[in-house]
Amino acid sequence: MPQAIDGVTPEAISRHLYLGGAPEPELIIRTSGEVRFSGFLLWQSTYREYYFCDVLWPEFRKLDFLRAVSAFQQRTRPFGR
Repeated sequence: MPQAIDGVTPEAISRHLYLGGAPEPELIIRTSGEVRFSGFLLWQSTYREYYFCDVLWPEFRKLDFLRAVSAFQQRTRPFGR
């Protein structure tokens, strides 16, 4: 875990981000077939699992979500190691 610099801690930074106060995601689903992050949730996405699918967001269905969850459940997560 990074150390505090001049009183600024990782927790203090997290409180001021897009998901401030919410739990960090364990799985990030990227639709549209793009295999890039685009800077989305950059701080919160460190050591998270990604699932990339070719389906565009407007056509993303429950079945696509269940496939992502199933793939996530089959992974061994190293948690930053």
